[in-house]
Amino acid sequence: MTRFSIAVATGLSAAFAFANAWDNVQIKGVTDKANPVGYAVNEPIVFTLTATDVPSGLATDDVVLRWTRTGDDGKTVKGECPFVAGRTCVVTTALDRAGFVRLEAKLYDRKTGEKIRRDKKAPGAPDWSPAKEVFFDGGAGVAVDAIRQWNPEPADFDAFWAKQKAILAQVPVKADLKPVKTAHGCRIFAATIDCAGPRPVTGYLFIPEGVAPKSCRARVAFQGYGFYRQGCPEWATWGCVANKEIFLEINAHGYELDREPEYYKDFEKGIRTEKYSYAFSPEENAKPETAYFRGMALRVMRALQYVKTRPEWNGTDLIVEGGSQGGLQTSWAAGLDPDVTLARPSITWGCDYGATEPGRRLHGPWYPKYAPGLDYFDAINHIKRAKCPVEVTRAGLGDYTCPPSGLAAYYNAIPTPKSIYWVQGSQHGLIPPQPNQTYTDRRGHEQTGTESKSQSASSDVK
Repeated sequence: MTRFSIAVATGLSAAFAFANAWDNVQIKGVTDKANPVGYAVNEPIVFTLTATDVPSGLATDDVVLRWTRTGDDGKTVKGECPFVAGRTCVVTTALDRAGFVRLEAKLYDRKTGEKIRRDKKAPGAPDWSPAKEVFFDGGAGVAVDAIRQWNPEPADFDAFWAKQKAILAQVPVKADLKPVKTAHGCRIFAATIDCAGPRPVTGYLFIPEGVAPKSCRARVAFQGYGFYRQGCPEWATWGCVANKEIFLEINAHGYELDREPEYYKDFEKGIRTEKYSYAFSPEENAKPETAYFRGMALRVMRALQYVKTRPEWNGTDLIVEGGSQGGLQTSWAAGLDPDVTLARPSITWGCDYGATEPGRRLHGPWYPKYAPGLDYFDAINHIKRAKCPVEVTRAGLGDYTCPPSGLAAYYNAIPTPKSIYWVQGSQHGLIPPQPNQTYTDRRGHEQTGTESKSQSASSDVK
């Protein structure tokens, strides 16, 4: 049976009477194991919460640390610790199945019941932004190697994608490149690439100056969720030259580049439905042919096809990367194009869509309601077909936009040399200031990344 207890030991500091006392205060959490995803079923999990960067000032008994424990077992337990100088808060729990527990803790004014907020951090952030609160949001994993996705993949999964590739092949690979500038030895172009589906591929292409044919690797990057205007990432000129690489960053939608603000406002309206933002409509997601993701996936495949036509490409090295929705697209790229040689997804969105059904696994409020068409775009169903090494560059233990259980199922499905970097206290869009408890798991290769029969894991509590 799952056990819960709370004990108060040594370390949390004080509250203060002056206005900006909380600006730099952090609530840090660690587990008693250096590996926070290394627990067994029903093994006690001990979290220790401490405050850091607390300025000197007058302590008060009017501040309390309130915590909430939730998890993949569906159970919720709450408690609190006094916020007193020289104390820590220790929370002990367990999980009776393979999965994750989540621990959230926030500071409250005991008299008013209001959350303690920062005054200067993220001045433009709304009141509900976590950047304006003093909090911890993290967790621990139990029997994570046993976590698998809920839904079996569709029986016609490969047939569907073979058909999409055939449709794409009917459109010649042709690009319109408009020079933007040359900077730091790199030529930059605004690229529009013909594609099947509703819109072309659009984004920015970087080519090193004066390189010989077949002398450059290629790297394609994908963007996170949103419909904002894509800017030219001039920072990429450094990698273009230093790494001698072709670099293409595309937006998810194929909209026109460098247009007036009104264009993007109208574009957003055009890809929404009456009730839903893009890719969230259950009606559209009922079938893969009508899902918004279909056009996005066609553009992913076409972007890769295009960079492989570049005379500068060495014919070997093809890297794909992106975070969140960009991680989802990275997974499609790795699964759909066998020429990809390295995939670097981060906080991958769209892992295990079926797990969002009631009574399955813990998740946050931001996800598309499950519909059968989503299974064709599930990141897990694609990454299991990868032929290349996969480096999951961040997985947040407090990220319930891309829940850790989904990322564990995703990682377990990768058939090639792989690694995953777990970060304690990390939400989807937030990495707490260092130091943090982190853990890197590597499988199927040596630390150099070369393939071998060994399995290794390393931890680093920084």
